[in-house]
Amino acid sequence: MPTPEPPAVQRPPKRPANALALAVLGLLLEQPMHPHAMAAALRERGMDRAFKLTTGSLYDTVRALTRDGWIEADGTEQVGNRPARTVYRHTPAGRDGFTDWLDELIREPSPEYPRFLSAVGYLGALGRVRAAAALRERAAALRERIAQDAEGYRAAREEHNAPRLFVIEAEYAAAMAQAELAWVERTADEIERGTLTWPEGGGR
Repeated sequence: MPTPEPPAVQRPPKRPANALALAVLGLLLEQPMHPHAMAAALRERGMDRAFKLTTGSLYDTVRALTRDGWIEADGTEQVGNRPARTVYRHTPAGRDGFTDWLDELIREPSPEYPRFLSAVGYLGALGRVRAAAALRERAAALRERIAQDAEGYRAAREEHNAPRLFVIEAEYAAAMAQAELAWVERTADEIERGTLTWPEGGGR
């Protein structure tokens, strides 16, 4: 008599629409935790720069993930006289659904629409002087952010003993910021040297 196939794990019916949900699911892949610990871990890793992170948005996300079957309560945790906090973990369906979603996101590049990409297409409207000045100011801000992120990465790795794989998104973010900085500075150089053709009537 043939062995019956094990029943397929049911996936959660609805994928979350925000990046914060993806981050929460990723944290719970490491270990169960309560929302306060989630917020601390996300800030420590600098991931709060990728999405809006507030107490309200985090708890709303946790409630939605619980409602839709991605995560479930896993008891409570209490430290000292503080109120007990609910600890969450993946449901079996949520874990499988998360890894499927993650696999898709990594395999398939999808179009993203950052504001800078929209604005830079109209750089000529600023005129040469103003455009170069704006790019130089952006470059300074990028250098400061890169330095801050590098310090956060160092602290996570050395002071908190975070495995590299748990903070590898910070390496990606640093590489993207360095690439953007190089492009911004190179373009500002071209404008100031006059080697970037400017539209007629585009200003000085």
